Amino acid sequence: MIDHTGVIVSDFDKAKAFYTAALAPIGYTLIMELPAAVTGHTDVAGFGENGKPDFWVSRGTPNQPPMHVAFRVEQRAPVDAFHRAALAAGARDNGGPGIRAHYHPDYYGAFVLDPDGHNIEVVCHQPAA
Repeated sequence: MIDHTGVIVSDFDKAKAFYTAALAPIGYTLIMELPAAVTGHTDVAGFGENGKPDFWVSRGTPNQPPMHVAFRVEQRAPVDAFHRAALAAGARDNGGPGIRAHYHPDYYGAFVLDPDGHNIEVVCHQPAA
């Protein structure tokens, strides 16, 4: 079981603003920030839900190749809302909301590229309500 993951970004403040807006529709918020003085390495920001950060954004040289991170939701509407919010926050479209039947018949996802080119996805595996 994965406990947490993250991406390294070139513009820490821009990334925090982007992820705050893009992940809000799925219930994720900025929960914690730790400066380099605390981590011993770099500034980090933790996003998550219910008080537990599980997606971390770190200041530095962005991952190469860029990362792919997928967030799972239980209904399709948050997939659509994420896509709209992410594009409004400056993401580039990398696949609008829709069925990806090549994965399975109920795979409903949306993909965007964040400001550093990381492929961020929100996916629902449930049938349409």
